[in-house]
Amino acid sequence: MNHWPVRMLETQRGRLSLRERPGSGPAVVFIHGWPESSATWSPILPLLPDDWWVIAPDLRGLGDAPRTPEPAAYRKHALAQDVLALLDALGVGSFDLVGHDWGGIVAQEVALAAADRVRTLGVSNIAIINNLETNRRIAAKPNRYVWYQHFMQSSLPEALIPGNERAFLQEFLRMEGGRRFPDELLDEYSRCYAIPGTPRSAAQLYRTYRDDIARWSELSQHRFSMPAAYLYGELDVVITPAYLEGAEACFEDLQIHRMDAGHFVQEEQPEAFAAGVRALVARG
Repeated sequence: MNHWPVRMLETQRGRLSLRERPGSGPAVVFIHGWPESSATWSPILPLLPDDWWVIAPDLRGLGDAPRTPEPAAYRKHALAQDVLALLDALGVGSFDLVGHDWGGIVAQEVALAAADRVRTLGVSNIAIINNLETNRRIAAKPNRYVWYQHFMQSSLPEALIPGNERAFLQEFLRMEGGRRFPDELLDEYSRCYAIPGTPRSAAQLYRTYRDDIARWSELSQHRFSMPAAYLYGELDVVITPAYLEGAEACFEDLQIHRMDAGHFVQEEQPEAFAAGVRALVARG
């Protein structure tokens, strides 16, 4: 993994953390998901154009970002405001945007809140928030692989995870085809999960989801106007191919890039993922 240090930045929403590679070209923002951090983008960093200004925030509650006690701070439109505050503090105007997992949902919220600033939008292995009928249909069907989402609703994360961070994360951080998840990334995510308060703050991403869904219920007529791409690891057992049914109707201009990978596509197939991002930014 590339040595890509974290730095802290004062913003209008408090002190936030990020990884950054300065450049004279377009600002390209990458938002990670659970249970990871901004380090998730390390495998693709060398595969991106050298002149890109690469900005990778940590989501509140994960990475080195604050562990805020209030549940409302983890609603996805609130996390989007964190991202925008960080970009404002950096002096970023318009930008390209890519998000994976929960970061993909936060990226969609950023695109709702600041459509005039988002040149292109990339979403990876997560639900499309305005694809309401598809999402409702999938939610009504049982899937044994989503047990952890129910676990997060209980008090068990706070009781059972502390001291067992690495074992817990190894249950989820797996690659298809028997490949080993990079030890250096697992070490980094375990370090961050051991920061006091993380089991609770990370679980709030799931505990606030019903509030998020209620908010998105008004989006049935919305279409994202900027050029968009869905960067899909099509072996994902949680975000199954059914999530893409009706996807084209949610965007004015959507391209779907399918990759031979599971959920953690940017770490499993960094070359293919980076190629998809380069193609997306070229459309902006």
